[in-house]
Amino acid sequence: MAKVKTNIEAGVCGFKTEVTANSEDTQNVSFNIVTDCEKIGKLAKELTEVDAYNEIKEGFEGKLYGIIRKNLTGCCSGCAVPVGIFKTMQVAANLALLKDITIKMKKEEQ
Repeated sequence: MAKVKTNIEAGVCGFKTEVTANSEDTQNVSFNIVTDCEKIGKLAKELTEVDAYNEIKEGFEGKLYGIIRKNLTGCCSGCAVPVGIFKTMQVAANLALLKDITIKMKKEEQ
């Protein structure tokens, strides 16, 4: 059984999300998502379990991203939470190694 917990700070919006993913068979992954973002909260209610193998195969056309597209309409397309959820799922299903992901930004004057 694999249990993975990921903390995501989405950026300037200030919202924080904690994603916990569990997999007892390294294929089916269940989620518990705690957030202070209303839109991610709606997504969390709908995203209960996915077949990680199918999600890898289907990519952006899979169940996970379908739920994300449905619930994050009108939201910033650059939200970091969806990729954090996907990566957490991969690690819980032993389809990726546990490694932090980072996005660093720097504005340069021209």
